[in-house]
Amino acid sequence: MDSSSTSFIKESYRYDVFLSFSGEDTRKNFVDHLYDALQRHSIHTFKDDERLKQGKRINDQLLKSIEESKLFIIVFSKKYASSSWCLNELVKIMECQNSNNQIAYPVFYDVDPSEVRKQHGQVGEALAKHTNKETGKWRKVLTEAANLSGWDMRNTANGHEAKVIKLIIERISLELRSINVNLDDNLVGMESRLQELEKSLDIFSNEVRMIGIKGMGGIGKTTLARAVFDRLSAHFEAKCFVENVREVSKASLSGLLSLQRQILLDLINGQGNSVRSVHDGTNMLKTKMRGRKVLLVLDDVDHQEQLESLAGDLNWFKFGSRVIITTRDEQMLIAHRVKWIHDVNLLSDNEAIALFCKHAFGKDLPVQEYEKESLQVVKYAAGLPLTNKVLGSFLCGKDKHEWIDALARLKRIPLKETLEKLKLSYESLEDDYKEIFLDVACILKGYEEKEAISVLESCGFQARIGLRVLEQRSLITFQRSLLAFDDDRYLSMHDHIEEMGKNTVRCLHPDEPKKHSRLWIQEEIEDVLDNDLGSEVTRCIRLKLTPDIVLEGLGNMKKLRCLIVVHRHEDKDRDDLLKIDEVGQYFPNSLQYLKWHYYPHWCLPKTFQANNLVELHMCDSRIKQLWVGGKVLKKLKSITLRSSKLRTLDLELTPNLVTLDLTCCFDLVELHVPVGCLKRLTYLSLYRCERLKSVSFIKDLESLENLSVGGLHLKVFQDIILCHPNSNLQVLDFGDNDIENLPSSIGNLHKLVDLSFSGCRKLKSLPESICRLQHLRVLDLSGCDIEEFPEGIGQLESLEILGLIA
Repeated sequence: MDSSSTSFIKESYRYDVFLSFSGEDTRKNFVDHLYDALQRHSIHTFKDDERLKQGKRINDQLLKSIEESKLFIIVFSKKYASSSWCLNELVKIMECQNSNNQIAYPVFYDVDPSEVRKQHGQVGEALAKHTNKETGKWRKVLTEAANLSGWDMRNTANGHEAKVIKLIIERISLELRSINVNLDDNLVGMESRLQELEKSLDIFSNEVRMIGIKGMGGIGKTTLARAVFDRLSAHFEAKCFVENVREVSKASLSGLLSLQRQILLDLINGQGNSVRSVHDGTNMLKTKMRGRKVLLVLDDVDHQEQLESLAGDLNWFKFGSRVIITTRDEQMLIAHRVKWIHDVNLLSDNEAIALFCKHAFGKDLPVQEYEKESLQVVKYAAGLPLTNKVLGSFLCGKDKHEWIDALARLKRIPLKETLEKLKLSYESLEDDYKEIFLDVACILKGYEEKEAISVLESCGFQARIGLRVLEQRSLITFQRSLLAFDDDRYLSMHDHIEEMGKNTVRCLHPDEPKKHSRLWIQEEIEDVLDNDLGSEVTRCIRLKLTPDIVLEGLGNMKKLRCLIVVHRHEDKDRDDLLKIDEVGQYFPNSLQYLKWHYYPHWCLPKTFQANNLVELHMCDSRIKQLWVGGKVLKKLKSITLRSSKLRTLDLELTPNLVTLDLTCCFDLVELHVPVGCLKRLTYLSLYRCERLKSVSFIKDLESLENLSVGGLHLKVFQDIILCHPNSNLQVLDFGDNDIENLPSSIGNLHKLVDLSFSGCRKLKSLPESICRLQHLRVLDLSGCDIEEFPEGIGQLESLEILGLIA
């Protein structure tokens, strides 16, 4: 059936089914049972209970009811042909069947189809009693109807009436679904999403399945669930769509109970009225739902208790049942052992423009005059269906000047309806997860995952579990780089979620940035600092260094925990960006994370106690030493001074250091590392620190896991690396050194995963013991002059990459 006829039929139908039958021999038995089953399955059925006992002409009202019915069920019985009323009904039914794409289904109750088709036997006898001129027309429609696909009661389901009725209900439901499934022309991009979801539903499988539909607010989870419910519900004995589980269950103390009653009412023939408590409701659902194959949708679930009370376990349900759960929280689905979880994708550009235009213009493409503005709206919506629909409806009928004003307003004031929908996910978070979310939205979006974790952990958060929770709540995503050589993941979030987070920070004091917990807008930061408006409210700042910026105001931010200074590479040698005697002394001692690449001064200020500092990043800086005088920094865990001017570093002052990255510190001469120091150090890079006098302390670093000493012109491996069986070393870069051989004890480094001797041109051979490194995945011998490999090299079963480039 084409879409135009489907749309026409939909608008003109009043009834799903018209029942044609002889009341004399079927009204109180088969037809009564069939009608009851149709009603229970919400199939709107016309059944004439007022027809005359004696066969008279059919009235106009009944003719109109036939025209307004989608489908017809004709129950042929022994007395059917005795009634001119029934026969005139049949004439009209077959007329509609042949001209209006309406469909008729015959049921041969107690007569053989051939008797109806050929009008012999009892049907022929009944028809012979009529003497009017319409007999020829009646014979024709009886033959036509008998040739249609239907049910012969005597040869179907062994004559079991209940089973035949069940088959009829299934067939009628499927046919109604095929007519109604595309009723909403405003649904865009739904078909491909439905097909993907239907694969997991696999309705022909006899197992019980729970399927989760997960995604951010406004992305179309409910729309998708409703569409699949409408399409597939005919395959089930009972169906129930429970809307707004989150809202209803929290609205009152009896919220969950009311939802249980709804399910019992829809699926178990109204048995829920007697339920008085959630506990009783749970027990009744657990025992009663096993009797029917059901389709149950639980929409917008946000708490484990809701699932436990409404669909606690697969064994609650009869074989073949399906439970669909929509939620923003993936972890809840995982905890409930939901095996199939579907992420709802954002709209593609073509889908987005089509959805917006349907609401704005009533068609798939924009009006030419508004094409530019339409594309701007779609860009702003960023694939979120809710925003496209809301803005499309809002702009519908407005002139171009109003469109331009509305778009300009969106740049300053976010769309309220979208923000309120999205903020529900934020408000459900625990307090520490809220703080992590706001840090990501305002500061860390776009950061590499490891760096973001490092920032958050420095500030005292449990970052890994926190980011995972945000990901499972559909508040953030992780994206891979488009660069082939970059396998890292980067923090991302939808533009509107970012907008919601930033609005959450600003909303209480939109015009007073000094009262904002995070500052990221350069103009506002400069205003706060220039006017010395800093306060204890501010927790995080990301600022761009400019010639006129005044950093003195940082001193008033007594609870500032994170400071990130963005300094462009091309400005690294500009002394005018900061006056030497006016910087640093204003670092608040509350700082836990400090990142300032191209830091322009030779040391950190004396006034900066740094007693709360956990992580320090000052790559490419002019810093020569960190502090003047001794400061024991017990909280400092990570120092990164790559490519800085550092000359000396006293590591006795950082007893709890975990990470030390001094890559390419070409001026570094001395590291003061007393025996027993750096017991917690796991990462050390001294790559190309060529002037460093001694690295012998390395062999005493018992916790070391990742070490880079490439380019130091080292001659003796065992003077640096203590090859004992308890070594934790996993990654070792010993490239560009002057070693000629390796000790056999290298085979004791059994945890090694990545080993590089790249550029060691004097290295001629490898000891046989290297073949004992069973976890080794990467062995880089590029630029080495290996003359012969050990015989057992093939024993390195985990080896994935062997670098041999000359």
